[in-house]
Amino acid sequence: MNKTLVAYFSATGTTKAAAQKLAKELGADLYEITPEVPYTSADLDWRDKGSRSTLEMKDRSSRPAIKGRCENIADYDTVWIGFPVWWYTAPTIVNTFIEAHDLGGKVLNVFATSGGSNVTGSAGDLKKAYPQYKWGESRLMN
Repeated sequence: MNKTLVAYFSATGTTKAAAQKLAKELGADLYEITPEVPYTSADLDWRDKGSRSTLEMKDRSSRPAIKGRCENIADYDTVWIGFPVWWYTAPTIVNTFIEAHDLGGKVLNVFATSGGSNVTGSAGDLKKAYPQYKWGESRLMN
């Protein structure tokens, strides 16, 4: 089979552009991880201790709802999971996506965008949280 999926969460569009570039490079399909309730600019204000993103990231058990599922996830051997780095790790909505899909038997790769962090910590956190999966490479795509 050897099909690749690029699944991504993009709050501002930066990660979407990186996902599109990666999908083109790999000849992969794209899937956007879409929050059930879209993030506003106020939600994303990391300086506001009461903002939605800050509260979600403080609570590691937070699982923001996503719209739908990737119904044909079984068709893919490799899944790239992309996101902007928040608080030095993946936004908790990425966990929602991972936990909503059967990713067993697939190679999972990580790509991220960030204004100041690398992808190593984020990838390590996901590998530690989901050791049952086969993890491959990680890329920072600014």
